[in-house]
Amino acid sequence: MKIAIIGTGYVGLVTGVCLANLGNSVICYDIDKSKIKQLQAGKIPIYESGMKKLLKKLNASKNIVFTNNPEKTIKGSEIIFIAVGTPQQKNGVVDLSFVKNAARTIGKFSNSYTVIVNKSTVPVGTAILVKKIISCYNKNFDIVSNPEFLKEGSAIEDFANPERIIIGAESRKARKIINKLYRSFNCPVLNTSLETAEMIKYASNAFLATKISFINEIANVCEKVNADVETVARGMGLDSRIGSSFLKAGIGYGGSCFPKDIKALHNIALSNNYRFKLLKAVIQVNNDQKRSLVKKTKSILKNLNNKKICLWGLAFKPNTDDFRESAAIDLIKLFQKENVTINAYDPKINYEEFVNKNNFKNKINFYSDKYDALKNCDILLIVTEWNEFKKADLEKIKILLKKPIVIDGRNIYEDNKMKKLGFRYLSVGR
Repeated sequence: MKIAIIGTGYVGLVTGVCLANLGNSVICYDIDKSKIKQLQAGKIPIYESGMKKLLKKLNASKNIVFTNNPEKTIKGSEIIFIAVGTPQQKNGVVDLSFVKNAARTIGKFSNSYTVIVNKSTVPVGTAILVKKIISCYNKNFDIVSNPEFLKEGSAIEDFANPERIIIGAESRKARKIINKLYRSFNCPVLNTSLETAEMIKYASNAFLATKISFINEIANVCEKVNADVETVARGMGLDSRIGSSFLKAGIGYGGSCFPKDIKALHNIALSNNYRFKLLKAVIQVNNDQKRSLVKKTKSILKNLNNKKICLWGLAFKPNTDDFRESAAIDLIKLFQKENVTINAYDPKINYEEFVNKNNFKNKINFYSDKYDALKNCDILLIVTEWNEFKKADLEKIKILLKKPIVIDGRNIYEDNKMKKLGFRYLSVGR
């Protein structure tokens, strides 16, 4: 099929590359000229496992094209995916300006029957809004809501082996076309209304975030009653009604999806005169959990003034360079209020971008080597569970720190082992 992708951010790029890999002819459009130049040169603006190799293969086959020309993108395309950003405004409401602009652009240049697929995560009712905007220009199209369920770090694998595909449509013709597009996938396909498809994405993320906040609350109780949250989670997960996924205690969820989507659903409920009490608690628990490492640091060091702290991990999760809503951002800002010097290391984060996009009070010392970052620090905080941290030389950590103190926000080390090695070691819920 001839497919157009509007937006080459995380979702758009992964969708475009993966659809091209299935043999479709894909053209990807973005208003960011520098990003398109990068992609045309075979350079990836995001870090995602397997993406570079796959794009190199597709560029050779010419199954995918990148352009800044909207007319070239839209004319002649059978299916157009809207995969633009939907950032959160200060009041928690989703900013749909990019979606609206995409709809106007499609309406202006489309010249034949097209199925417009909303891939971006958007509030319920957005598909109808997009339909109204495009209808001002032409009537020869249908709208589909087809939410993505990609996890950063394994997005290509997730696309190739989905657990389910959700297709929300009003038109039988459009539904048939999108079902044909996904016919090679061996997974359940759920055909729904537009509004139901939009709600499924929010409901899914909200439930997963609830599991995370729940196990973090259990972890906090475990610390008080001398129980082990990891064994508790394992025991819970053996119950088929509960399952083991997302029962990993730590310092809370972050990233580009969960925080934004949970707040958006909470606002959708409020705007429809419903108080989503459970979701409000999930958000509050997550915010509190991010501050837990600061409390534990204070409990050990007492006075934080002029102390030097090393943070390992700035990304919100391993195997990505995405630091949006990362716990590290909150931690740095809280520590800087206490006049703490921060040494930081992350294997994939662009440090300049990290500083430019966050309003930090003081300078942060960034290092290209995790061990160099430890030198003369009073304490080490584990913020992201990168594999290289799990495999770190513990004896070397012990020597480089002023005192062997580690606070592990991701429970990557064994409690007994750390204590036997002479560390003062605090984790989450153990």
